[in-house]
Amino acid sequence: MSVVGLLSEWSWGIEGWLVIGLGIVLAYIVFGIAGFGTALVAGPVLILFMPLSKIVPLLVLLDFVAAFGNLLPSRRDVAKPELLRLLPCMAVGCTLGVIFLLNLKSDLLLLLMGLFISAYAIYSLWVKARPTQLSAGWALPMGTVGGLFGALFGSGGFLYAIYLNSRLPKEAARATQSALISCSTVVRLSLFAIAGVYAELPLLMLALCLLPAMALGLWVGRRLTMRLSREAFVRLVTWLVLASGIALIGRYLST
Repeated sequence: MSVVGLLSEWSWGIEGWLVIGLGIVLAYIVFGIAGFGTALVAGPVLILFMPLSKIVPLLVLLDFVAAFGNLLPSRRDVAKPELLRLLPCMAVGCTLGVIFLLNLKSDLLLLLMGLFISAYAIYSLWVKARPTQLSAGWALPMGTVGGLFGALFGSGGFLYAIYLNSRLPKEAARATQSALISCSTVVRLSLFAIAGVYAELPLLMLALCLLPAMALGLWVGRRLTMRLSREAFVRLVTWLVLASGIALIGRYLST
């Protein structure tokens, strides 16, 4: 495609580019802190400028780079037993999610997901005396439903975060979360590539243009995380989960 053709697809003006860039920065600040949430933060902003069919593949590309960027410096902290418990369940969930995405209307699932995670977050913030550690058996539902929601909505990482933060120290939880998100993005990236989505040059060029905004967001998010205790980190993640649930409900009501 010619340069003129590319510019015609991106005719958003300076204000539009600034809004898109800010949305990406905020999304990856959240990703740098919690390891999930980019689609829930950036999605409502990007939907003003492009269809959802372009937003999800775009964020998968950026998540792919961000997840490996998070993983490389912390790979020694990855809890391999937890990773091996969750990976097969996540793969099953991703497969189911792709099947549902191709064959079912996902509006109702979007609402149910928003209600579920909002209720969980409110419970977690309200109830002080609760079990501090989930059993290993929770890897089955958390991994499967996380993969399912990740394929359907690009936002299943909150379930991995809930499970891992209940079982691991902060750094190990973040590193293992990054490894899981990396695997998830590889699966989704491969599916989009097979479907020919990334044959569109404008989409690839847009992802390239947004890499600096993504990198800035990650940098800020990591610096904020280093200043938090484990308790404050888990509480912040819970607030982010609640915000994610409210965003999903809002997205359902706006459709």
